Amino acid sequence: MERNEMLNVALPKGRLGEKVYQAFERAGFPAEDVLSPSTRKLVFENPAAGVRYFWVKPSDVAIYVERGAADIGVAGKDILMEYRPDVYELLDLGLGKCRLAVAAKKGFTDSGDYTLRVATKFPNAAAEFYAGKGRDIDVIKLNGSIELAPVLGLSDVIVDIVETGATLKENNLEPVETVAEISARLIANKAAYQFKSPVMENVAAALKGALV
Repeated sequence: MERNEMLNVALPKGRLGEKVYQAFERAGFPAEDVLSPSTRKLVFENPAAGVRYFWVKPSDVAIYVERGAADIGVAGKDILMEYRPDVYELLDLGLGKCRLAVAAKKGFTDSGDYTLRVATKFPNAAAEFYAGKGRDIDVIKLNGSIELAPVLGLSDVIVDIVETGATLKENNLEPVETVAEISARLIANKAAYQFKSPVMENVAAALKGALV
């Protein structure tokens, strides 16, 4: 593959990104020192394999891909639901599985006769979910410690990522509804896909095989 045909791949920093890169490596697209604990580099390339990787904040992957700085990348379905980037979703990698859920204090029931106060990091996803139910809500956007909101009376429920549910349980909360099942998705820039689709589809197929 010529250098100008190299795929620019945005990887999410952290444990998920490491698992994603290992899948790329097993699929036949390695690059030197990507997982080296001693390096401070952010860009790694292997012209022979036709790939150039770079690490970015997980919530920024979709921005890099949508705006063309990356041809493809890996982002959580929660990010795609919340920010709705104009990208193609090529593959569900099945990594980083969790769910976006509604949670409340134990014993809570929604009578539906008042405006429900919903605290969340995902205001768009929460609004869309409740709009589909025809439920009137007041969205309270928070950036952290979402579980505190119902405990301190700031909200009636929260909409947040749930993995094991341990944090909810420790704060006397419990999941009451699932908004969406979440996992990592391979996404592509729409313009780049028009002329790199064979390469991208080859990478997606190889990744799918490496994840079996």
